[in-house]
Amino acid sequence: MSHFDYTYLFGPVPSRRFGRSLGIDLTPLKTCSLDCVFCQLGRTPEKTLQRKVYVPTREVISEIEQWMQNDGNADYLTLSGSGEPTLHAQFGEVLDFLAGQPIPSVLLTNGTLFTLPEVRASARLADVVKVSVSAWDQASFEWVNRPHTDLKFDRVLAGIKNFREEFDGQLWVEVFLLAGINANTADVQKISRLLKGVRPDRIHLNTIARPPAEEFAAAVAKERLEGFRTLFDPPARIATGFSTNRSMKVRANEANILSMLRRRPCTIKQIEDAFDMHINEVSKTLGQLISRDLITADVRDQEVYYVST
Repeated sequence: MSHFDYTYLFGPVPSRRFGRSLGIDLTPLKTCSLDCVFCQLGRTPEKTLQRKVYVPTREVISEIEQWMQNDGNADYLTLSGSGEPTLHAQFGEVLDFLAGQPIPSVLLTNGTLFTLPEVRASARLADVVKVSVSAWDQASFEWVNRPHTDLKFDRVLAGIKNFREEFDGQLWVEVFLLAGINANTADVQKISRLLKGVRPDRIHLNTIARPPAEEFAAAVAKERLEGFRTLFDPPARIATGFSTNRSMKVRANEANILSMLRRRPCTIKQIEDAFDMHINEVSKTLGQLISRDLITADVRDQEVYYVST
């Protein structure tokens, strides 16, 4: 079975933190509790805290079973994709199935629903949980992450701390830094102090590698990120940069997209439709091409077009 036959799986894609990661998508595009200014998938049309069955869980598990039989080659099985996976009311059933597989499972979450005991209980089934903390108070939370109006930063942070107390697996925290917004030394120190109370196993510093939801969201230079590493305990790792060990499929995707962009500039949606690729695969491939200076992003009429250099 080819990857084109899957509705809820994508990849495996090269991940900056997880090697070859098979993505498992449990929500429609941009179903999220946040509207982060840096999101490479664009703006969230309508933020939600409603937990419900967004996709047929049995079909998701069936696809994973088929993929394991037909391919089964990845470093991690990752709940990620088009939105916040914990909004899917049965994400724990998917993690429970993944617990019986030989490949470790990862939950990529913004952590906003860890205020709910049932969400924390389901999340404990993952081998690795990566949460995001890129603010230090309500004002910075609203500036960077633009949360649903019912979300309060202090409660979200308390939920993440409660999860740490209950979780025996690996808890990783991503700190997404943006020039001129949350990347001066005093602000990074504030985030660092908060994370001491979370006690993560790993901390990753990240910045923009692909065009963000908002033009004003600007990347932080890698040298500056390096200077922040030792402010954290444990010392942070830098998440920018891509693995050079790219699979044949990834190289083929790059070649196909580059060939199309040489003919005409395209939006991410046009590329997604043309190659029947998941938007996360397209986004990661574009990021790789941008990092190698093979394409650039050009904003026209409030749309981002990708252009061959």
